[in-house]
Amino acid sequence: MNKKWWKEAVVYQIYPISFLDTNGDGKGDLLGIISRLDYLKDLGVDVIWICPIYKSPNHDNGYDISDYCDIMEEFGTMEEFDRLLREAHARGLKIMMDLVLNHTSDEHPWFVESRSSKDNPKRDFYIWRKGKDGHPPNNWESYFSGSVWEYDEKTGEYYLHLYSKHQPDLNWENQKVIDSMHEMVEWWLKKGVDGFRFDAIAHIVKAVGLPDGDNPDQLPTVRAYELFSNLENVHTLLNNLYERVLFHYDIMTVGETSGLGPEQALSYVGDTRNELNMVFQFEHMQLDAGSSGSGKWDIRPWNLLELKKVISGWQTVLHGKGWNANYWCNHDQPRSVSRFGDDQKYRVESAKMLATFLHMLEGTPYIYQGEEIGMTNISFASIDDYRDVETLNYYEEQLDQGVPEEQVMQAIWKKSRDNARTPMQWTNGEHAGFTRGTPWIEVNSNYPLINVEDAIKDPNSIYHYYKKLIALRKQHEVIVYGEYKLLLPLDKELYVYTRTLEDQCLLVILNFFGGEPVLKLPAELVPEAKQLLISNYPVKGEEDLGNLKLRPYEARVYLMKTPAP
Repeated sequence: MNKKWWKEAVVYQIYPISFLDTNGDGKGDLLGIISRLDYLKDLGVDVIWICPIYKSPNHDNGYDISDYCDIMEEFGTMEEFDRLLREAHARGLKIMMDLVLNHTSDEHPWFVESRSSKDNPKRDFYIWRKGKDGHPPNNWESYFSGSVWEYDEKTGEYYLHLYSKHQPDLNWENQKVIDSMHEMVEWWLKKGVDGFRFDAIAHIVKAVGLPDGDNPDQLPTVRAYELFSNLENVHTLLNNLYERVLFHYDIMTVGETSGLGPEQALSYVGDTRNELNMVFQFEHMQLDAGSSGSGKWDIRPWNLLELKKVISGWQTVLHGKGWNANYWCNHDQPRSVSRFGDDQKYRVESAKMLATFLHMLEGTPYIYQGEEIGMTNISFASIDDYRDVETLNYYEEQLDQGVPEEQVMQAIWKKSRDNARTPMQWTNGEHAGFTRGTPWIEVNSNYPLINVEDAIKDPNSIYHYYKKLIALRKQHEVIVYGEYKLLLPLDKELYVYTRTLEDQCLLVILNFFGGEPVLKLPAELVPEAKQLLISNYPVKGEEDLGNLKLRPYEARVYLMKTPAP
């Protein structure tokens, strides 16, 4: 089984600015996290992943770092971080930092020097190029729309930024950059942090010569992901980081690696690769994206058969060779109950079903703040209420192209990153108990019905269901290490799978929709003896799994003493 603590852990992701504000400035802070450590301990999680808290001008919510070894003033001080680390460890909780190695802020001292002159020693810390016939050096498109190149008048050259123009990409071909980043990573490890989520790690290497991407339609810019995502030398650099730094610490690492399948993922997480423990895959996040070329904003209905294909691929390919990181939502994705469940009629039932699915898969489960109480997407009436740079850029770009505002807003309501970034809903009091000031972004108006305080009081709440799921994971090794097998692969409503470890087997039954389909397991798959571990509906007595009518979004998990055939 190759047991590891991080395989058995459950991770809780905190987006600090929206978690809890203690000083009334409307922004979450480190003291807010400290004040809720007991809540997280009681929930049962093991690791707290904290989104960037480093010093930053905050053009992209902290993912533009100006000082890797200091804390953003809005969040607190390094002394408060040290206290957070101590108090978390005292409770048996681990801290995983969110670290950006691909780029810095344009206010980082390195970049300030780099852009000061062409012969500055830090010039080659970033990727600078001359223009081409009065245009940018190539036709690559930024993740935040527009060109990846920004012209700098002082030196008459362009610098590359895959994200915002305030996030210039580092030049990982420069050994001084590599050495400096290694030194910084070890600085945090010596401080005592327990791991890293490496943001945008798949992009630290760009194609040699920075060639144009294919452009048959002669567009101003094109999504040339194949020229700056998951290139072979990324593995050389990660292996070097592992051998020189990470190997010496018993930590947890997860990489953000879009654009790959499970076979490619083994290049990062294979047991013999010595790179990362696990990666976040994005294939299931693309299931509701159309093919018009406008990326995630082109929305189509997702399909359960496609979800089965994606998840089953990752579960089977990585089994015994690598490890999965399982998630439904995070700071960059819409709320799961709004996207894959029913946040109106069956919010509680569908949130519990989705949680059951995730926590019974092989891999480390990640819970995003508020997911454990079933927080939902936000639909602000005005674009003025949105804060996400990607959303604002999309809005302006679409209006410039003549797209009706109502159509643009429909896409934003479904896919804006701000869906996940509204403040944590702690109470049914003013601003959901998040702040006594004015929140940096408005609280979802449904907080009187959806909040932690009320969820804790209700024994049938989503919160208590999560507690039970997490506790079961700690009680049954089959939930952590069992081998996955998909049943009923062509059923369009039911997702049924088993997890088998030695003489134990889990049977996971999930109705992914609001209908009442009948489960018809073949006779040879119907267990003679079974124990119901968890269900999101009351179950009375024995029921025939060969002919079982399921309720909307119903979830059941059975434990059998002998594996299914």
